[in-house]
Amino acid sequence: MVEEIVKSVVEKAVMKEARMAASLLRLHFHDCFVQGCDASLLLDNSSTIVSEKGSNPNNNSARGFDVVDQIKSELEKACPKTVSCADILAITARDSVVLSGGVGWEVLLGRRDSRSASLSGSNNNIPAPNSTLQTLITKFKRQGLDEVDLVALSGSHTIGQSRCTSFRQRLYNQSGNGQPDSSLDKSYYSRLISGCPKSGGDNNLSPLDFVSPTKFDNYYFKNLLSGYGLLNSDEELFAKGQGKKTMELVKLYAENEELFLEQFAESMVKMGNISPLTGTVGEIRANCRTVLS
Repeated sequence: MVEEIVKSVVEKAVMKEARMAASLLRLHFHDCFVQGCDASLLLDNSSTIVSEKGSNPNNNSARGFDVVDQIKSELEKACPKTVSCADILAITARDSVVLSGGVGWEVLLGRRDSRSASLSGSNNNIPAPNSTLQTLITKFKRQGLDEVDLVALSGSHTIGQSRCTSFRQRLYNQSGNGQPDSSLDKSYYSRLISGCPKSGGDNNLSPLDFVSPTKFDNYYFKNLLSGYGLLNSDEELFAKGQGKKTMELVKLYAENEELFLEQFAESMVKMGNISPLTGTVGEIRANCRTVLS
């Protein structure tokens, strides 16, 4: 019953706006990389909480909180004080992938919600869009995730949009010399600058995978092979002279969609298991935005 309630709300939200699938999937990722998968991301500012929503990776960017609120409200009616906000994020991420055409997985349940948030953890642990490959590897390793997980989970960028401010540097000043990133395909570069000016338009959106932006497939990897990666952190996975292993994985997933979808599901289960609160640690919030009084 719990999973049916979650799925029905997610389904309506994604039908209304396809981009919401990527936004909900991203919430789970941004939650798990800070204090583990404990729904700390969902807490609003209060007298005791400095919200993670104000961090660089989340400010004006993280979205879908209203969908989570709606799910929580439906679940509280059906089975009060039972399903944690952390578990809601995990189920919602899986449902978003499936509704976009990806492969599902069994979501392990039983996480509890934190009574704290970490703004500094959010600023320091979530990889920035201009990250180098080494930074990406290090930040994933810190969470117990390896290079296979890094490449597979980056494949979530097969859906969703990114703001101009996240990739502007690649278009106008990649290495501090006023020049674009030479690894960008020329026609793709022209397409991007038309929607992302040198100044202003910070919130203008471009699809992370312009071939099939709402379908969960392996075009993200095919795009990387052709110089169509949007973010620096995408392109770094296939940058010449960088990581031999990540390059091989990108090629493998570009050739074999089934393998990518299977590995993505496996890596999502692994990510969903980062430092969960269980037993009597933490709580089950009644409202995902506030701790119990």
